[in-house]
Amino acid sequence: MKVLSKVAALCALTVLAACSSNDPSNWGNGGPGGSGGAGGPGAAGSVNDPKSPAYFQQAIGDRVLFAVDQSTLSPQAQTTLQGQAAWLAANPDYTATIEGHADEQGTREYNLALGARRANAAREYLISQGVAGNRLKTVSFGKERPIEVCSTEACYTKNRRAVTVLTAGLTG
Repeated sequence: MKVLSKVAALCALTVLAACSSNDPSNWGNGGPGGSGGAGGPGAAGSVNDPKSPAYFQQAIGDRVLFAVDQSTLSPQAQTTLQGQAAWLAANPDYTATIEGHADEQGTREYNLALGARRANAAREYLISQGVAGNRLKTVSFGKERPIEVCSTEACYTKNRRAVTVLTAGLTG
C-alpha cells in the first residue's frame, strides 16, 4: 500500500510540474517584459521552429535596450531589429505591437513620453527594413511595467527597453 501511495504522489507531482514552468522558453511573450500575444503560454510552436513566436522571442530576440534618457538605437539594437524584420518578412501572417518602457527614474509623464519615443524608434527602424507600417503598432508603458524593481543600474538597464510582441493575423 505504501508503494501505491508513493506512486500516486509522484504522478501528482509530475502533472503539477508539467502545468507550471520556470523555463523562459515556455513563457513566450507573456514572460517577463511582454504582455502576451501569439507567443504567450500555450502558443503553438517551439524555440526550434523558425516560424514560431517562441523562436522569434528566444532565437532572434523580442527586445532592444536603450541608454539612460535615450531613444537612439544602438548597433546591437539595430542588429536585433534586422533579425525581427527578416522574421516578419518571412511570416506575413503576424503583426506586432512594440511596447516602449523606461526605468523608474523620472516622472510618470516623462517616462511615458520616453517609452513612446523608444517604441517609435524601433517601429521606424522595422519600417526602414521593409516591414509594412500597417503591421506595427506602438504603445508606451513608461515605468509602469518594470522587469525588475530595485534602485540599481542593473535593474534600470533591463527596464530601458522596447519589446516587440507578436500577434497572429493581419489587422487593418
